[in-house]
Amino acid sequence: MGELAVSEQAVLADIPSNPMPEGARAAYFTTPDKVRLRYAVWRRSEGPRRGTICLVHGRCEFIEKYYETIEDFRRRGFAVATFDWRGQGGSDRFSTRSKAGYVNRFEDYWTDLKAFHTDILLPDCPPPYFLVGHSMGGLASLLAVARDRLMFDRVFLSSPMIALDFPIGLGIAASILEIAKMAGLGRIEIARRADKPQTEDTFAGNPLTSDFDRYMRMVNTLKERPDLEVRGPTIAWTAAAMRAMSRANAEDFPSRINTPVLMLAAARDQVVSTPATEQLGLRLRTGRHGVIAGARHELFMENDAIRGQVLAAFDAFITEQSPV
Repeated sequence: MGELAVSEQAVLADIPSNPMPEGARAAYFTTPDKVRLRYAVWRRSEGPRRGTICLVHGRCEFIEKYYETIEDFRRRGFAVATFDWRGQGGSDRFSTRSKAGYVNRFEDYWTDLKAFHTDILLPDCPPPYFLVGHSMGGLASLLAVARDRLMFDRVFLSSPMIALDFPIGLGIAASILEIAKMAGLGRIEIARRADKPQTEDTFAGNPLTSDFDRYMRMVNTLKERPDLEVRGPTIAWTAAAMRAMSRANAEDFPSRINTPVLMLAAARDQVVSTPATEQLGLRLRTGRHGVIAGARHELFMENDAIRGQVLAAFDAFITEQSPV
């Protein structure tokens, strides 16, 4: 990719209820299409040297949301490298007047991940490299390893966005939304009840986590850094996501994945389709899946009992397989 395009230091939120892990190196890098992305790297805190976790987030998430999980990985001997996707977190947004989620095409996330792998992971982080992705980041991860099987040694996914519970087929929905986008409506936000700002009052019945403290941790972080907030998706983002999910559900997709993959789904997921994860897991030649009973969508933000199961699965699939 040529000369390394890393710019000034970036600022990470650090509040009492969500303390930043020590030793962070945060900055910006620029993708080949000139989008500036915020990233952060942590060295391992203890344990044997096991390589690097590349952590990629779900829609509207940000680096600060994963501080606790980053520490979990570091204590196991992993360095951690993570970044905010374009259009969210502290990375470049595409509208200064709206916090709606926007991306022109899902392949733009491939541009982000490939640039991060080339410019940050390879020169600055110890191998081997393991990809951990949540929700939208899980879909982007699957598409990435289907495209380049040599980027990562193993892939661990939390509630991957393989499909949504939608009344019509993914391909049909994508085509309808793409027509609306071509008509100039791509930046219009799709209002969804689930995308209302989180507050203490919205915890009851929320689809994300049963853990009140972890839920409020994100509420308090966004109070400190309201610039990190992203609201509902736009027509353009939804069209791109539907088309990408349609590709992941194609008949030939499982045969294109040759990297070991473990997908964990939440039994009580109301955001993405758990049956779609199960179906893909049964079709993968180098992958498998599991369903966490009682869990809501955000497995890494769930209560201690559920997180314990998630981390035990991580250890069996990643930690115990990584070289010491």
